[in-house]
Amino acid sequence: MTILKNKIITRSAAETKKAGFILGKSLRAGDIVALSGELGAGKTTFVKGVAKGLGVRSEKEVASPTFVLIHEYKGKFPVYHLDWYRLPAVEGPDELLAQECFEGAGVTLVEWPERGKDLLPKKRIEVYLSHRAASTPTHRLIRIQFYGKKA
Repeated sequence: MTILKNKIITRSAAETKKAGFILGKSLRAGDIVALSGELGAGKTTFVKGVAKGLGVRSEKEVASPTFVLIHEYKGKFPVYHLDWYRLPAVEGPDELLAQECFEGAGVTLVEWPERGKDLLPKKRIEVYLSHRAASTPTHRLIRIQFYGKKA
């Protein structure tokens, strides 16, 4: 793993999880992390590391909530894992659920946040994952941007 200013280059799924773990260790109740990137870029793999950093015992329980929209994990405090991939827009009951998570006593992790960008609090961490190069399918470039929060 190579760490640069607001960028991390990982060379394997294990390194992507480790990068998530490092971020997870620094998160506190009330933090929101928005994870963007194309399909297969490693968002859920990164979330597994974040969850471990937050004290979630088993990464086996961490899975993409694509078909159920949310998973809740028990760690140092609740971890709300939202996935908006299947939603054309986040509205109605889904918007209320998101607001409840954002205002809750845990950490909220949102995959595909662009579906509800206007709902995201100003204070958040944005993580963008991308494939590093076609010739190296396990390499990822992870960019991290802090909004309304000291890095």
